[in-house]
Amino acid sequence: MQFWSLFVGVLLITMVLAGTLLGRLPLSSAMVYLSLGCALGPDGIDVLRPDPQAHAGALMHLAELGLLISLFAVGLRLGVPLRDRRWRLPLRLAFVSMSAMVLMVTLVGVWLLELPVGAAVLLGAMLAPTDPVLASDLPSDAGTDPERLGFTLAGEGGLNDGAAFPFVMLGLGLLGLHELGEGGWRWWALDLLWATLGGVAIGAALGAATGWVVVYLRSRHQEAIGLDVFLGLGLLGLANGVALLSHSSGFLAVFAAGMALQRVRERPRPQSRPLAPPLDSAGHSYDTLATHSHHASATMRDAVQGFNKQLEKLAELTLVLLVGAMLAYAKPLPAVWWFVPLLILLLRPLSALGATLGEGLTAPLRGMIGWFGIRGIGSVFYLLYALDAGVTGPVAETLLSLTLWTVVASIVAHGVTAQPLMQTYLAWRQCRRRNPAPVSAPDD
Repeated sequence: MQFWSLFVGVLLITMVLAGTLLGRLPLSSAMVYLSLGCALGPDGIDVLRPDPQAHAGALMHLAELGLLISLFAVGLRLGVPLRDRRWRLPLRLAFVSMSAMVLMVTLVGVWLLELPVGAAVLLGAMLAPTDPVLASDLPSDAGTDPERLGFTLAGEGGLNDGAAFPFVMLGLGLLGLHELGEGGWRWWALDLLWATLGGVAIGAALGAATGWVVVYLRSRHQEAIGLDVFLGLGLLGLANGVALLSHSSGFLAVFAAGMALQRVRERPRPQSRPLAPPLDSAGHSYDTLATHSHHASATMRDAVQGFNKQLEKLAELTLVLLVGAMLAYAKPLPAVWWFVPLLILLLRPLSALGATLGEGLTAPLRGMIGWFGIRGIGSVFYLLYALDAGVTGPVAETLLSLTLWTVVASIVAHGVTAQPLMQTYLAWRQCRRRNPAPVSAPDD
């Protein structure tokens, strides 16, 4: 216990002190955590032994918690209303592109890896979702007028972790580990349609209702003030719990709850005015802002966002550390050396190309979307979910090896390239804005 207390303390303080330095290097924080996980795991000093087959259930719940925190945080940052046309591209990537990825990986799994069809579908479902936890090196996606690349990738990552669930259940069903119903009716009705639509509806309703009640109580009755930490965690747990009890997607529910809470707006009292600028640097007190009818929702939103952002970083550290240690239990099969590059360099860009056709994107933007299909904690969660559901033997070994090595390769490849590619892309955008083409292209 003393060792772990010392290690965690040193690690957290070191990350604070080295944060600025990391920002100047072509490295991501996830790459540092991954290296530390490898060093602490069985292939290193052997103090961390997260065997994914022996402890699938416990590790699955840790990965699920990290994903829920991240999805809620992403939802809180996305301020664009769902009726806005900018959602078309994330929706197409999250559903059309992801479905194409599942299909292509399934074909590769059956024809080249010689997996059973169910296992091949399962592999495709594990590797199809992109990751919201590891996308922090990409441009800001916050606000009501975000940069399109960051917004698109954040929206895709927020949606497709939940959208992958039906394909996971289809794979398990084809392996005999889940009931699909006669003619697949149960899968179509419950696992696909209800899980998706029900999760979004439940999360949106709970997020909007919770936010409205809190703002109303604060601005009209000076009640329910403070404890914004509890508000964020409580809404996350409420949305996930209600969704799971109703057999819908908890991931989509939490993402939708974050978005709905972010969309709650002030209800100013009649004939009232916003607060005047403060007279000193201390600014207005929290209680003053939280109970004022012009500032209550923004204060609530900023407080929940600030805490959840820090919690998201802690979840990233914990989960990527575990991935690094788990790598010792996934010895690279010969297929890893061609499968991982195939997925990252060919299948992801191909699937994204199909989803981006007709969107009027410039070539650089389409290329960036095709490249930054980061694989991460969502893939690890569904891997652990399958192992906990009863996938064993050679199939489990293959899924374990291909999934974990794909995630590790993605963390390294995208971590190394994120900074230089983003700098090049943003410089190109600035140049394009200063020197617009004679016939303007659609906004990117």
